[in-house]
Amino acid sequence: MVLEILYAVIAGLSDIFGGWLGFKTRISSIMPRYIIGFAAGLLLSLTFVEILPEINVQLQGAVVASGFFVFYIIEKLTMLHACGEDECTVHKLSGITVAGMALDNIVDGVGIAVGYLTNPLLGLVITLGVVVHEIPQGITSVVVMKHAGYSKKKTYLILFVAAALYPIGALVSSFIPKGVYESVLAFVAGGFLYIGASDLLPEAHKKFNKFVILSVLLGIAFVLLLGPVFHAI
Repeated sequence: MVLEILYAVIAGLSDIFGGWLGFKTRISSIMPRYIIGFAAGLLLSLTFVEILPEINVQLQGAVVASGFFVFYIIEKLTMLHACGEDECTVHKLSGITVAGMALDNIVDGVGIAVGYLTNPLLGLVITLGVVVHEIPQGITSVVVMKHAGYSKKKTYLILFVAAALYPIGALVSSFIPKGVYESVLAFVAGGFLYIGASDLLPEAHKKFNKFVILSVLLGIAFVLLLGPVFHAI
């Protein structure tokens, strides 16, 4: 159980990297919509092309739907979604927000490990999906904590704690029976569908911009072009 932990650590580092970008004023005010657009295209493509084919959708349809709606509830309760410095509707941080963020990261860590144990390539794919949506999420977290008056030191401490939850989730996966791995993947697929289609994509298109559309298409192309390369390795 080494590589899946490593993948979970990489996912956690994406939170910290996104937070670092959030402190770069120019990036956090201009770039997020392009990053978010790319992430939306890539995340949705990964889900449709790589994750869903690994499960029996006819049997696991209800689990996919539950993943979608659980992440919907998490987002609506935490009021935290990907956005840029000048485009965020900032809400007060609360215990529910923190709990929602923690649950999200632990679930992602479990998904990475279960994906890897099912198929090492699938673990890599899920890690990639987590990384691309956590970078804009990290930017958002910093924006919210800035408005809450948190110091830079306290903000980074929170980001490091959030990052540690991914490998914790990966460790939790060791207690999950192999018989429910497919259901875990179905739940993760539902969550990715919600994040890509209902969080990232609408946020990227708050204002019409042809370059945002291009960013989404680049995310899709990345998966479609490099997918065969991944499978050939």
